[in-house]
Amino acid sequence: MARKVHASSRRILAFPAVHPCDAVAPAALLASLVHLATAICGYKSRFFAANKRNIRELIRQIGILLVFLEEILGRRLDIPVSAVLSFSELHVTLQKIVFLLEDCSFAGARLMMLMKSESVSNHLRLLIRATATALDVLPLELIDVSDEVKELVQLTMRQARRVRFEVEADDRRASKDVLLILGGFEDEAVPDRGDLRRVLDYLGIRSWSECNKEIKFLDAEIGLEWSNTEKREVAFLSGLMGFMSYCRCALCDVVDGEFGQQLDKRCISEVLNCLNPDDFRCPITLELMTDPVTIETGHTYERSSILKWLRAGNSICPKTGEQVVSMDVVPNIALRRLIQQYCSVNGIPISEPGLKNHDITRTVDAGSLAAEGAMKAAANFLAGKLAAGTSGERNKAAYEIRLLAKTNIFNRHCLAEAGTIPHLLHLLSSRDSSSQRNAIAALLNLSKHSKSKTIMAENGGLELIVDVLRKGLKMEVRELAAATLYYLASVEEYRKLIGEIPEAFPALLELIKTRTNRAKKNALVSIFGLLTFPDNHWRVLASGAVPILVNLLTSSEREDLVTDSLAVLATLAEKPDGTTAILGTGALHLILQILSSSPSRPGIEYCVSLLLSLCINGGKEVVSVLVRNPSLMGALYSLLAEDNSRASKKARSLIRVLHEFCERSASGLVTPAFPQERSVHAW
Repeated sequence: MARKVHASSRRILAFPAVHPCDAVAPAALLASLVHLATAICGYKSRFFAANKRNIRELIRQIGILLVFLEEILGRRLDIPVSAVLSFSELHVTLQKIVFLLEDCSFAGARLMMLMKSESVSNHLRLLIRATATALDVLPLELIDVSDEVKELVQLTMRQARRVRFEVEADDRRASKDVLLILGGFEDEAVPDRGDLRRVLDYLGIRSWSECNKEIKFLDAEIGLEWSNTEKREVAFLSGLMGFMSYCRCALCDVVDGEFGQQLDKRCISEVLNCLNPDDFRCPITLELMTDPVTIETGHTYERSSILKWLRAGNSICPKTGEQVVSMDVVPNIALRRLIQQYCSVNGIPISEPGLKNHDITRTVDAGSLAAEGAMKAAANFLAGKLAAGTSGERNKAAYEIRLLAKTNIFNRHCLAEAGTIPHLLHLLSSRDSSSQRNAIAALLNLSKHSKSKTIMAENGGLELIVDVLRKGLKMEVRELAAATLYYLASVEEYRKLIGEIPEAFPALLELIKTRTNRAKKNALVSIFGLLTFPDNHWRVLASGAVPILVNLLTSSEREDLVTDSLAVLATLAEKPDGTTAILGTGALHLILQILSSSPSRPGIEYCVSLLLSLCINGGKEVVSVLVRNPSLMGALYSLLAEDNSRASKKARSLIRVLHEFCERSASGLVTPAFPQERSVHAW
């Protein structure tokens, strides 16, 4: 009966208690009360950042109550019906106390619990008095327990009514210190390290990882607060997050736990490489599942898709055709975690079921003046460490920049303004693999900001990043360099400059030939972005791209990599020399095969675009092969049902080409389907 609700499924200081049902058996209700009271007493050994004495007093009083409840349960005493109401109300109150203690002892919420110490003390007072109120209607005279135990219960009731639970003096002083520091940030003043350390010591935060837990928790709370219409606490939470971010940068010299986390990521990556990513897609929508559920046949689908299928009156399993009797579905938690890990390792954005996508556009502003001042101070501090710190301090500063710039637009702006980018570019030449990795990762995250791109280009960053792409100390570094080029290629001028670096395209193509899927993915999207500058077309061809891309179509089991390879080939095929190179590899039949078998909508679209360009630039030799393919027309006509989609338009054009060829063949006038000068854009 006592339900455990994980902190991640509710807001902090929210207590979703469930009232016992009216028909609950008294013995079951009593057992659940003992379970809850025992859980509350178990918090005695936990660390509480604020309200320490108040919470200890609450736990002491519940401990006395536990003696009473255990005696009833242990002696199997009869419980009067009139006691059930009291026990039911007590059950609700104890649930709320468990939630409150869980929040107060949560390792990532220490700063927030300190700053909300007055609210927490009010909750403690209300809950202990609710306990007394529930006991008021308890008919003690009808329960056969010892007089000593009855006296303890009555004492607890009296104490619960008198207890004040006011904000403790130490909490008040510590929260005042935080407010003074936040006020200093608003005035763009750099706080004293001693003041910061005093607050962290009070909160029991003594390591980088503990600081980071606070930041992650506050960031999640800000995201949830942004989903509210009023957004009342955004400024408050943003200020606290800025405070902790500055503390993490300025006070924590060692990044504890980093190496172990990297090992865990490598292990996860190795496990995922042994799995087929197609199994992560819903058989109905062919999209990655965010909320996979299993039906009675044992097959798994996206929850919304299978429920829509069943509610439409379909009583068979979409995958096997077996009869489905029940509409009940079971969450596939293990598969959901694997999908989340797969998306994390491969950089694929995915939303949590039931939650809105994490929209970083909210981070254009700092959220409050205090947060703005804190971030500017942190950026200046990190720039100073990059400029004049030891090798270890420079590495740690690069790592902090990497984290701060990852999902926050305002942070990127501050870090660029503080002058961190030239120092990060210099760090790319480090012979320490960790420093090089953190520097290129930081530059990758900063490259998503428009001004950062300019600073990188003006400081010779394009050549330095290409050099890391070629000769990075670790494969991960080369992968990150390719991803950075992708973002830089969003500026036309830089597409031209990157293309003019002789080693750029050969290095990207070498990355495609490696064994890691992320390396292939990053290289493909970078090449695709760079191809939007026309002069890069011949450079990609001259680097020998086509055979490598065609080989990827046959060697890769990853649908997304095949799709990306088709996208690049479709772009290359738009010009005659690209068509010639593709046809020279004998890839025409392979493309037709992929068109008829691919479950990927984008993949099918690129196939059609590619075939259309090959027909236009390759002439009757290509068209004659296509008209003899028995499955092609069926695949093309199936796309016409998609109205005005790009795939439908391309399919319609290709069908017209094939029909015109057939008509000319029948009349004995076999000429190219379209004039050679006609151009088609696959995008």
